[in-house]
Amino acid sequence: MPFSKQTLDFLIENRLHDSREWFGQHKNSYNRFVITPFKELVAALTPTMLKLDDQFTTEPRVDRTISRVWRDTRYSHDPALYRDNMWLIFKRGDRMHGSDYPGCYFEISAQGFVYGCGFYHASTGYMNTLRSLVLAEDPAFSAAQKAFSRQKVFVMEGECYKRPHFADKPPAQSQWLERRNISFNARCTDFDLLFSDHLAEHLIAGFQKLAPIYRFLLHAATQELQNQAARNAQQARGIDPHDMDWD
Repeated sequence: MPFSKQTLDFLIENRLHDSREWFGQHKNSYNRFVITPFKELVAALTPTMLKLDDQFTTEPRVDRTISRVWRDTRYSHDPALYRDNMWLIFKRGDRMHGSDYPGCYFEISAQGFVYGCGFYHASTGYMNTLRSLVLAEDPAFSAAQKAFSRQKVFVMEGECYKRPHFADKPPAQSQWLERRNISFNARCTDFDLLFSDHLAEHLIAGFQKLAPIYRFLLHAATQELQNQAARNAQQARGIDPHDMDWD
């Protein structure tokens, strides 16, 4: 079944009540209007996503590809028990929120839906590696930049340096280089589309546009993991990588 007005109504009302008792009393609505359409959407997207990355986690289950509706309040100043948004993510590994690899995601809320690829929070090491690949004009970056420049659906987002670090570089490079975090997002308020049987088809077309961009982000992640392994090996031998002469 597709998403519906009842999906968003449940998320909003559940957040307003913010009560475990109320959630328990309405869990059938949660499963029917929220979880079921998310599971069906994961299943519909999975063949396309596995063509993009055959190591994606694709199990249609909460905490695997589907977010929780309840919040972890242990490290937050916000005491609310429940969120009013939900998302799915295709990502390598067992950790939905890990920072090692980029992901492809889709999120709904009362404001509409967002989908794209990238990081919720990329590590400093990852972004440094990405910048080195951009500066080296790596072929994967060239393909990603070409794909990004040819489309009008997705916007590059992510916090930038307060002061430019690469002002001498052309805009096609600097827009990647100046970021502390990176993602590519499309935002939509077409609720007729959100509630229709054509949503998966629409998302698939978008994710196909993102394929070269995702592959570059993944290439940077793979390179950074190799860099981490090399740094760890050097430290295990008592070598400080910062003391090495690279000339």
